[in-house]
Amino acid sequence: MFYLPRIFVNLAMVPPGSVAERERLIGMSQRLLRFTTLLAVPAVGLGLWLLFGYGFWQSGGWVHAKLALVALVLAYHYSCGRLLRQLMAETCLRSHRWFRWYNEVPVFLLMGIVVLAVVKPF
Repeated sequence: MFYLPRIFVNLAMVPPGSVAERERLIGMSQRLLRFTTLLAVPAVGLGLWLLFGYGFWQSGGWVHAKLALVALVLAYHYSCGRLLRQLMAETCLRSHRWFRWYNEVPVFLLMGIVVLAVVKPF
């Protein structure tokens, strides 16, 4: 989740004639996306099991906020897949600076999730 956008930064910086470097980074990105997707499926399943096991409707509002952030993390993961497909097809027009900012999004989302789960502010 944290390293895949960093590979996107490197892909955006690859010179046009460097085919071997580009293919290596694409391969790394594909394997990493596949790995994170395989781990996301049981994580979401176990999260739903815990959610319904402890009573979703009886919990405080912090659970709803946390679930909204988790949904944003899943949307971010999906957008990583879309960006990878664009990078593979060489149709992505994003700069390496945009990818550097994009790389910071999951840090803030996951920090918010952890704070909500630990502090339970409301």
